[in-house]
Amino acid sequence: MANIIVLGAGLGGTMMAFEMQEKLGANDHLTVIGQGPTYQFVPSNPWVAVRWRERKDIEVDLRKVMDKKKISFETIGAARVHPTSNEVELTDGRKLPYDYLVISTGPDLAFDEIPGFGPEHYTQSICQSEHAEKAAEAVDQLIKNPGPVIIGAVQGASCFGPAYEFALILDTELKKRKMRDRVPMTFVTSEPYIGHLGLDGVGDTKGLLESELRQRHIKWITNAKVKEVQQDKMLVEELSEDGAHKQDHELPFHFSMMLPAFRGVPAVLGVENLVNPRGFVMVNKFQQNMTFPNVFAIGVCVAIPPIGKTAVPVGVPKTGFMIESMVTATAQNIAEMMEGRPPSFVATWNAICLADFGDGGVAFFAQPQIPPRNMNWASKGKWVHYAKIGFEKYFLHKVQVGESMPFYEKFALEVMHIHKLKQEDPAHPEVQ
Repeated sequence: MANIIVLGAGLGGTMMAFEMQEKLGANDHLTVIGQGPTYQFVPSNPWVAVRWRERKDIEVDLRKVMDKKKISFETIGAARVHPTSNEVELTDGRKLPYDYLVISTGPDLAFDEIPGFGPEHYTQSICQSEHAEKAAEAVDQLIKNPGPVIIGAVQGASCFGPAYEFALILDTELKKRKMRDRVPMTFVTSEPYIGHLGLDGVGDTKGLLESELRQRHIKWITNAKVKEVQQDKMLVEELSEDGAHKQDHELPFHFSMMLPAFRGVPAVLGVENLVNPRGFVMVNKFQQNMTFPNVFAIGVCVAIPPIGKTAVPVGVPKTGFMIESMVTATAQNIAEMMEGRPPSFVATWNAICLADFGDGGVAFFAQPQIPPRNMNWASKGKWVHYAKIGFEKYFLHKVQVGESMPFYEKFALEVMHIHKLKQEDPAHPEVQ
């Protein structure tokens, strides 16, 4: 009998639960610990922020899904992980024992690291659906009182795609309202260049995104470090490529949406030999922690070193398909360990991304996501907008029915030679 806990019920956690449940024996037990009962389809948050979607349109009540799948579901969240005693402490004081733990918590949002930053102060966020709802209210006020807009991502951020999406979606919405001419826009980012995305670009994302910003009259500042946000202005230091001070900017705004840096959640932050100083879980190429081999991690909570040196700290994004490949590898590896074999499955970390601009978009495919790559491709067109709408509906359906990868998805990926897994020698676990 094996007792397995999945900590987190976002994209990685839900898919992990569905895949792991298929591999359990009659006497094995699976528990999912979520922060609330609801799954949010985070990629649709930019649409919520301009009222192209209601929050209820992109959420699923996981209690019904987990009950149907016969998976125990705790919705009160975890207070602390205790890997030395193989327990997860819940916020009500209960401690749940485990034989295998999969950490898929997502991040803690580090708004407090910059004065005046975040939804509790002067800037908006689309990292969570409740933030996107609040951003929609701020957009309403912008429409009533047009003025300068600042959108982007601060120092230490690792998720840049949604910032580009939201900037261009807002541009599209303002054009529909015939008021774009009254809203100057500036894109402020810690990236060394437009289209870096924390990945040193994918295909010609630099050229594609620079072109989009130019055509839409959106100015930009790269190598940007946000020093402080006040009620109606943002103080930004621009650095040169070698990290030296280049220029200070005092940018006025009526509306701002800036993505924050991430860190590990309080339940794991500071747990010795489990996480790095920033709170991200350290794993080898089998998604397995090196000190606690019965603990695995997937998704945004995984520690991945930055790609090269940049003037301003830039993190590496964990995209949807990349996370799904981590899920499949982890499920296979736990199944192997339950049968007495060492883990041997490695996630490919391939990335397939659709960035919607409201009236078009950019798609890119990186194989693998971290360079050097076997394939490196990006393209733009109106088809991306419709593809993302289709993907939203498809993925929400998967969550609603409790299925990670239907046969037709497997077939389509096989035809395109896009894989989630590779097998390697378990005797040489290199740290990712």
